[in-house]
Amino acid sequence: MDRGAAYNPRTVEEVFRDFKGRRAGMIRALTTDVEEFYQQCDPEKENLCLYGFPNELWEVNLPAEEVPPELPEPALGINFARDGMQEKDWLSLVAVHSDAWLLAVAFYFGARFGFDKSDRKRLFTMINDMPTIFEVVTGGVKKQGKDKSLVSNNSSNKSKTGSKGRGSEASKLSKGLAKEEDEGLLDEEEEEEHGETLCGACGENYASDEFWICCDLCEKWFHGKCVKITPARAEHIKQYKCPSCSNKRARP
Repeated sequence: MDRGAAYNPRTVEEVFRDFKGRRAGMIRALTTDVEEFYQQCDPEKENLCLYGFPNELWEVNLPAEEVPPELPEPALGINFARDGMQEKDWLSLVAVHSDAWLLAVAFYFGARFGFDKSDRKRLFTMINDMPTIFEVVTGGVKKQGKDKSLVSNNSSNKSKTGSKGRGSEASKLSKGLAKEEDEGLLDEEEEEEHGETLCGACGENYASDEFWICCDLCEKWFHGKCVKITPARAEHIKQYKCPSCSNKRARP
């Protein structure tokens, strides 16, 4: 797979778009595709790296052969630590190094194309407004949606709350929001509050016209499309477990 070495974003917006694409791919590897990622990081293989690409795909592969490489290299040998620590700690370690690599790539492009002080500041501000991969993987993202019911543009969709959610209050909130949406009078403060909720898979913000679902174990919220759950399917789920919680098992 092309590692994106020939792709050279030249403006702050292009570099940020490149950053978001690579970030989304790496988050997918560490969350929704975590089982596949785990299997590919075989400690019996040579030094392996986790690469994220601008098209939101990821790849576990050997480091670039040329020295120095065209782009900064991710952390080497992530596979060697796989069986030497708890899986969640290993994933957290990979997430930290992934965050460092994304910053290195973004500011590599900035240096290469002569970003000045204001451009670098603007780029960092745009990046810093998003949760880190580490925060997404470990659940360190501020949880605003813990007691909120699901809202979609179809008011008949089933609302799910976390195991610690207040049922009557959540139901009341769901009906209220659905009514306001129908009338086109959604309160700005509630819209802002919901907007702070972040998807545990892609890290993007809540949007009132999207279907969301909450994991009953870790209480993280996810876009239905990110975890491949539709409103119709959610109707028949008594206890929803996200891909990360479903894949958790004891490692020797």
